[in-house]
Amino acid sequence: MAYFDNIPTVKFEGTGTKNMFAFRHYNPDEIVLGKTMQDQLHFALAFWHTITMDGTDPFGSATMERPWDQEGGSEMDRAHRRVEAFFEIAQKLGVKYYCFHDIDIAPTGETLKDFYANLDEITDHLLEKQNETGIKLLWNTANMFSNPRYMNGVASSNRAEVFAYGAAQVKKGLELSKKLGGENYVFWGGREGYESLLNTDMGLEMDHMAKFFHMAVDYAKSIDHLPVFLLEPKPKEPMKHQYDFDAATAMAFLEKYDLTDYFKLNLETNHAWLAGHTFEHELNTARTFGALGSVDANQGDYLLGWDTDEFPTLVIDITLAMYQILLNGGLNKGGINFDAKVRRTSFKAEDLLLAHIAGMDTYARALKGAAAIIEDKFLSDIVDARYASYKNTEVGRSIENGSATFESLAAYALEHGEEIEMESNHLEYIKSVLNDYLV
Repeated sequence: MAYFDNIPTVKFEGTGTKNMFAFRHYNPDEIVLGKTMQDQLHFALAFWHTITMDGTDPFGSATMERPWDQEGGSEMDRAHRRVEAFFEIAQKLGVKYYCFHDIDIAPTGETLKDFYANLDEITDHLLEKQNETGIKLLWNTANMFSNPRYMNGVASSNRAEVFAYGAAQVKKGLELSKKLGGENYVFWGGREGYESLLNTDMGLEMDHMAKFFHMAVDYAKSIDHLPVFLLEPKPKEPMKHQYDFDAATAMAFLEKYDLTDYFKLNLETNHAWLAGHTFEHELNTARTFGALGSVDANQGDYLLGWDTDEFPTLVIDITLAMYQILLNGGLNKGGINFDAKVRRTSFKAEDLLLAHIAGMDTYARALKGAAAIIEDKFLSDIVDARYASYKNTEVGRSIENGSATFESLAAYALEHGEEIEMESNHLEYIKSVLNDYLV
């Protein structure tokens, strides 16, 4: 079955094209900093927003025209059609990776045993499509936030039975990861947090989260499949106080509980905004900790204070993000997953292709701009000059090499403290020139 026969495979045609279904900037074979764009960017499609999202919002019913959901039959029939439609979209776009939550791909059935059986059947289909197309699983995860049992979290839940049920979902998820050759496994703990300290033992809940993660590592080792575990920070929505608020908070948790050997971070643009940070800040923080693992590509809305998950089109923001990713040496086993949904008014099935084209072009433009910044040493020279006193003065070198003491620094300040001449940062000029690098 095919759903997009009327749309040819999307090709690079440059900025002069009038073809809506063509890349204007993303040329997968173009070499940037010694690698092809395809290798630099590792694009992935998100099964949930791409294939299951129907346009429902708190104020209105579904708007999306999704022929694979409208052909009748059982829930499993629909699940199989979704697999076919999903891989058709990925092939049309030339995307080589994908991601999913367990409940995205298969109906949960009446019991956990039913759910396991449905997952086994649908992942057989996924594996068949992977072998047919060469598309790989970037990461999978368990949806442990939608069902009412998870209203108080999973690993941080007050109910041991809920903890056990979540463990059963992750156990199966790791088995499916092995089956499908997944390179990463994500934990997005949207409800791992608390509403009020009046009835919460925060220390106990975080201890339980750490136990859960260590159990996951142990089980992965026991089945001889140890993916890169990715923790995805988010500050709010749905839980008010979440234990993985941002990159720094997540790293403090991972370091406290000796999990840094197994975990890196999966960072999302919209989550960074909700935490009051820029995306580049979160990427830089993870890079500083040596924990930048993968990226969910989207953006929010400057006028809305919630997680809108729009496709990325803000070139300056993504250029600065790609600069951090390139300084990190890329994402290794990670990738750039479009955890983004078309607007409720973009309801045609073809809009899924148009939206991904927009996002892929944005990241291609950002890659080229960030590469030029690196090649010209534009920002690195500015940063080096700003901290030059630590290399060019005796007192600075003593601080850097560890020979300085409070006594030696106080003696220096008493003799030379009034001689300090501060320099302007010229920040407005820097931002002005930065605009020249926006491709």
